[in-house]
Formats: sequence, C-alpha cells, structure tokens
Amino acid sequence: MNWKVSVKKKQLKNLDKLPSKVQDLFAFLLRDLEFDGPEQPSWKNYSKLEKNKYHCHLNYRYVACWTAEKETIKIEVYYVGSREKAPY
Repeated sequence: MNWKVSVKKKQLKNLDKLPSKVQDLFAFLLRDLEFDGPEQPSWKNYSKLEKNKYHCHLNYRYVACWTAEKETIKIEVYYVGSREKAPY
C-alpha cells in the first residue's frame, strides 16, 4: 500500500535554495515515505514529535518534518530546511 505524499508549496520553493546533495536526500526520503509510511527509523535522528508529526535529519544541518493521516494514507511534508529554523 503506497502513501500519498505531498509537499507544501512554500517548501518546494525553499528546496531549490538547498544544496543539491540535500535535495537528493530529500527525494530519497519522499520515496521512503511513499513506500514505507510515516515511521522512518532508518533515517538519522528520526523521531515522532507528536501524535501524527515526525521529523528526521537529512544530514547534520538539514531536517524534514511531516504529518501523517493514517485513516486517509496521506503524508504532508510541512518543513524542509536548516535544523536551526525547524518548527519543533
């Protein structure tokens, strides 16, 4: 069962400003989210933030945060960027 993964428009715009290696890692994370769902223990510093919010590090400096609706099999990435500015 594949999850429907979306990324907020603002984050798509910000993604272009990130280093290409980080963009590649983010693409791998999106693929993993689509196939494996919101829980990603194999990603560095993955953790569940709240009931349906999660995050992981793409590398030392950059993170991604997402929410999941298990009833509708949807995941939305609401932040990708520097860990200093992360909304958690």
